[in-house]
Amino acid sequence: MTAITRTLAEFASGLAFASLPEEVPERTRMLILDHVGIALRARNAADLRDSMSAALGALGMVEGSTTVIGDPRGYTPAAAALFNGNLGHALDFDDTHARASLHSGAPIIPAAMAAAEMCGASGKYVIAGVVAGFEVQTRLSMALGPSDHYDRGFHPTATCGVFGAAAAAGRVLGLSTDEMVRAFGLCGSQAAGSMQFLADGAWNKPFHTGYAAMNGLVSAVMAAKGFRGTAEPIEGKAGFLRAYAPNADFKKAASTLGERWETMAVAVKPYPSCRYGHAAMDALIALRAEHGIDYREVESVEIGLPRTGWNLIGDPETEKQNPKNYVDGQFSMAFVAAVALREGGMSWDDYDKHIHDDDTLALCRRIRSVIHPRVEAEFPANMGGLATVRTPSGALEKMVVVPKGEPENFLSVDELRAKFDGLCSPYLSDRRRDALATALSGFDSADDVHAVLQLTLPETPEPLKVAAGGDD
Repeated sequence: MTAITRTLAEFASGLAFASLPEEVPERTRMLILDHVGIALRARNAADLRDSMSAALGALGMVEGSTTVIGDPRGYTPAAAALFNGNLGHALDFDDTHARASLHSGAPIIPAAMAAAEMCGASGKYVIAGVVAGFEVQTRLSMALGPSDHYDRGFHPTATCGVFGAAAAAGRVLGLSTDEMVRAFGLCGSQAAGSMQFLADGAWNKPFHTGYAAMNGLVSAVMAAKGFRGTAEPIEGKAGFLRAYAPNADFKKAASTLGERWETMAVAVKPYPSCRYGHAAMDALIALRAEHGIDYREVESVEIGLPRTGWNLIGDPETEKQNPKNYVDGQFSMAFVAAVALREGGMSWDDYDKHIHDDDTLALCRRIRSVIHPRVEAEFPANMGGLATVRTPSGALEKMVVVPKGEPENFLSVDELRAKFDGLCSPYLSDRRRDALATALSGFDSADDVHAVLQLTLPETPEPLKVAAGGDD
């Protein structure tokens, strides 16, 4: 039996910033910038913010010295990881990895940040930790086989994310290989995340990422203090790869470490919705611009998706055509397609604008999704999409194989900054926002991570203005 757990532990515990190819920390800084902007907007606009804050207060997890992004209140390290992990995923605007079919930043960056505030680690240690987390998390999901894992009802962002969070926090805290093995051993008993939230628009999905961030941090700290976790949580007889999927490929779990950097395969979202719909949205936006499509003249739309994506955002059709809240909308191909056709794009504020709009919902009911062989043939390497729009003038069709934001079609520095500014501008002055963006863009130069995170707080006691959120 290959010692997968120990191999991953050796890699994560020994990863040094200086050993990273230049493009890897550069990309990681961009991903951290994206994460912080999303979490800042979520702290001010996401539905879950108030109940999460109140619950952590009731649990006695406040009055600490660790930062929740955009929150003037201090939290304990575990609470900050939990809250920031929720915020990073609450808008479903966060990064994705196509072949692993998951989000990386939300469970991993908060664990690394909390660990850095605990021990006073510099930005270089955080970047090395985040990369270690990404490399571990994505490989585990690819080894499981994301579609098989989803079919069992699991959310790989969280189940694999807890291992990634432990790797990130453990690297920042300076765990040895043996300690990292113990941390992973504890993660094996905490790998959780049920896709049942799709049934009723519940907030479980961001809770998954927050809990994975917290549990990864807790596992790393427990291991550092001598708490013993099982030695083969990943490859063992009752381990992660056997229990969570029917036909896991064990070789993929630790292959090409330090040779192929999966961090470079992490994508950034241009739209705040499930990544599986983005290629089709790109296609619709392009058709709208090229042909001057008026949504009121659209007779019908057919969206071709890969099977795994259709299972999430296309089925059951009637429910996807009639979303009731913003979580439903995030996982409705019909809804995001309708918004794309009406707006020529999509921002977070469009949920508040369109989720109860009669014209948008009427358009939703003229949009259907199917599993399309051309799109399926590109999966899992690409989350493509095929859009066919029928109007009185005829049918228009466009296929996008690589959606905007993927590594081959990545956002430019200016586009990423525009996304960040749009998320943060309601709450930070231009001067404060520029200072934060500059600090995050040069994060490896930061000696004080706490000071950087404090820049997410407004200079004035109240936000500059109230931005529309997803509140129903």
